[in-house]
Amino acid sequence: MTTVTVVRKDGRIAIAADTLTKWGGGKESATYVANHEKIIRVGASYVAVTGSATFKLILADYFSSLDAPPPLDSVAGIFDTWNTLHGALKEHYYLQTGDDKEDDLESSRMDVLIANPRGIFGVAAHRTVQEFSRFYAYGSGSPYALGAMYAAWRAPALDAEALARLGVMAAAEFHDETGLPVQSFVMDIEE
Repeated sequence: MTTVTVVRKDGRIAIAADTLTKWGGGKESATYVANHEKIIRVGASYVAVTGSATFKLILADYFSSLDAPPPLDSVAGIFDTWNTLHGALKEHYYLQTGDDKEDDLESSRMDVLIANPRGIFGVAAHRTVQEFSRFYAYGSGSPYALGAMYAAWRAPALDAEALARLGVMAAAEFHDETGLPVQSFVMDIEE
């Protein structure tokens, strides 16, 4: 499982992720897995992936196959990109969409956070896109990350990157499916 975070504070944006891969009861830490990163670069954006470890490879392959990076800097642009991606997931990457009669839509089976100079965004498994104003977290350790970032939000000494990293570190401390080290990126906000 995983924990990924995004933060927007004082003119800066940060994104962070843990580096642990978990398969059943087994853990594969960054010490043993060379390609342990969960954040990929797509144009001017950083995308942090939750779900199966294969999704990082799929997203990297899919976005690199496009003629140009897609617009990931607005809710509408991200929604359009993710709907197109969902079709590719089914056709080219053999996504098992499941047959849950309770779901209104097919699941893409991953949640992602996106950070770029225009803002911080989240895409849930059913392609709901949200723009966040302060911070957010996805993944199995997200309750710990959200609590830590909420408690520390007003601390003037903590900038966007420090808060994003703090969220992941809190999850790693209290959740057995999140592990250090933390991977993070930071950028200035474009207004």
